[in-house]
Amino acid sequence: MRIGLWGIAAVFLGAFTAHFILRDRGYVLINFAGYIVEMSVPALIVFLVLAYAGIRALVGLWRAPRRLGEAIADGQLKRSGVKLTRGLIHIAEGDWSKGERLLTKGLKGTDAPLINYLMAARAAQLQGSDERRDDWLKLAYEELPNAETAVLLTQAELQLDHDEYERALATLNRIQESHPNHPVALGLLARTHRALEDWDRLIELLPKLGSAKIDADEMECLTAEAMAVFNARSDLTFEELEKLWSNLPSRLRSSSRLIALRSLALSALGRGDLAAKELRSALKKDWHEDLIIAFGKIETKDPAKQLKRAEKWLKVHSEDGALLLTAARLCMAVELWGKARSYLESSLAMSPRTDAYALYGRLLKQLGEDESAALAFRSGLALVTGAVNEVPALDAPVRPAMGEDETAETSTIAAENGGSPANR
Repeated sequence: MRIGLWGIAAVFLGAFTAHFILRDRGYVLINFAGYIVEMSVPALIVFLVLAYAGIRALVGLWRAPRRLGEAIADGQLKRSGVKLTRGLIHIAEGDWSKGERLLTKGLKGTDAPLINYLMAARAAQLQGSDERRDDWLKLAYEELPNAETAVLLTQAELQLDHDEYERALATLNRIQESHPNHPVALGLLARTHRALEDWDRLIELLPKLGSAKIDADEMECLTAEAMAVFNARSDLTFEELEKLWSNLPSRLRSSSRLIALRSLALSALGRGDLAAKELRSALKKDWHEDLIIAFGKIETKDPAKQLKRAEKWLKVHSEDGALLLTAARLCMAVELWGKARSYLESSLAMSPRTDAYALYGRLLKQLGEDESAALAFRSGLALVTGAVNEVPALDAPVRPAMGEDETAETSTIAAENGGSPANR
């Protein structure tokens, strides 16, 4: 409809203009450099239109080669994009060989070859060809030296995936020279040190992990492993432990798993009361199994007070298997064997676990029940090996907590059998 309206307007405008031009054709005189040109106004208009069309034609001819080149380049770019897309689809579908071929064919004419090189390198590695993988990465670096960091990061990641830990470390050290705090490189470096079991280097790296690009669970896991090794040092001092803890990123210091590890280290250094205080504070924020178990393992000046605290928690968390295990461990620390047995049997009935079976076996051995103790140890081992059905279940009823008289009687029996208080 719009075109129709413009057509009608053009007809009326042409008719109106023709009326005046036919009525008076006018006269134009041009005198320039001794040349005189005379014509009517319609002739001038026709001349100007033809001159404009001629100029446009000449400009078009002048630009034609460039436009042709641009059209060809656009066509190549479009075809390269199609090959890149198809190559990525084939890689995602598991056809790595065809995906690699399409990606390398798509290099011609593309204005961003980096992704082709990097994905071709991944496809080559998926086919088990590390040599071809390195060739693609080398070509990427030679053609795009400004993308050195991206190429090296990809190379390190692929080397890690193929368990080439020493080579990955060398690659990451190159990145560290120019980008010492690169977040992705820090994450890969932490994974590499962990794989190499280079705990000293990993511990040195821990303070920087706050900015590392690494999964939160993986970061917590590798930090816990490094801390466990660090805490096991025979020459560890309280000052060293405090320094390491204070240098950790804040999100790691709030981890229940790491707080539990720190508390055990504090206890080993003779600071069990401080550990108990920190555990109680942490449990108010996060009722976590690692914190509960650690509370039963630390050694304070007053284990009876620890037990009282655990039994207070049991009033609220009466069906918590980990808390029952902790209460049993604390009962054994103060030689309340009957209570310990009751708590352990309740814990095993609710949530069987290897450490509970191990503690139960030690308690039964302490009480002189060697056959039942051996069965308890076997049951715990069965949980580890997955052969639970091959081991008969412990036929031990859940007992109520013993009174003082019964506790004293049990202690006397244990003493007569040559027993000694069980270790935690």
